[in-house]
Amino acid sequence: MIKSFSTKLSDTQLGQTAMASAKALSAHLLSPVYRVMNGLFIVAVFMIVGLWLSGNGTQAGAFDLARILVPDEARQIVWQNGFGMLDQYQEESPRAYADREIAQVIYGKTESIPGKGLFSAKRQTVALLMPSVAQAQVRPISHLSDRIPSSKMDPQALDSKLMVSIQNQRAVADFFEKKYRLDRAKIEEYVSNTVLIAREVNIDPVLLLAVISVESNFNPLTKSHAGAEGLMQVMTAIHKDKYALYGGETDAVKPEVNIRVGAYILKYLIATTGSLRNGLKYYVGAANAENDGGYTDKVMAERNRLIALCQPTSPSKLTSNGKDLRS
Repeated sequence: MIKSFSTKLSDTQLGQTAMASAKALSAHLLSPVYRVMNGLFIVAVFMIVGLWLSGNGTQAGAFDLARILVPDEARQIVWQNGFGMLDQYQEESPRAYADREIAQVIYGKTESIPGKGLFSAKRQTVALLMPSVAQAQVRPISHLSDRIPSSKMDPQALDSKLMVSIQNQRAVADFFEKKYRLDRAKIEEYVSNTVLIAREVNIDPVLLLAVISVESNFNPLTKSHAGAEGLMQVMTAIHKDKYALYGGETDAVKPEVNIRVGAYILKYLIATTGSLRNGLKYYVGAANAENDGGYTDKVMAERNRLIALCQPTSPSKLTSNGKDLRS
């Protein structure tokens, strides 16, 4: 009985061993096949993605498959925004998304923020005369202005840092309030928006304020016969593609929108024409004229007045009891 049981047990073990050997041999023989199949799959994926990204717009031949799988617009988003586009697919509330957009406008220094996607928001604080303007849910235009390298800009058009001080912002607001008899709350709103947007676009806020003063006297409802509108007097019909970012031409006169579009256009013109004065000449529409009717001189004069307001006066003489002290 015991001998019979031992024989059966031995036969069972031999059978299991043979089966395991067969499986191992089968896996060994099929391993090259699996590797080839995996390689073909990876090559196929890379070919589809490559064709999709390099589509030539003909929508013919091999490109059809890629265009059917993913729309052409998506390819453009990849090229324009890179992997930053993945942030928008994170699960977040509309309020959280708006806060992240605002953070990108207000801040400029990169800092890691947990749970905010692959790329964190840029952080660099900026003090504002009216801090509430920073809470406006307005899409930044930095994705366009950042394409213009600072090396192409006239140094006079870069941020002079004069408006980082609340005291200087208040002095400028006082100046324009008296000059144009403006409502105090409105002028503080316009000055704060300009400082905020200038940081976003990387252009001098003093320059933007001077342009607004000459262009519209800080009246956002001003409209020229040629169709220029808003504080920065932007030609709405010509730049409707930029206003499309903000809901269309109906929002062209909103200060937070008009200043953004105008600041970007001015920065672009300064960079492409090679100097601040040429950029102002092009901005007023006198590109092909011999002169701009004194527009550039007016803006520069207003800019210099604002600079004088913001720069501390250093007395040339020391006085004691009303008498001059000379060395």
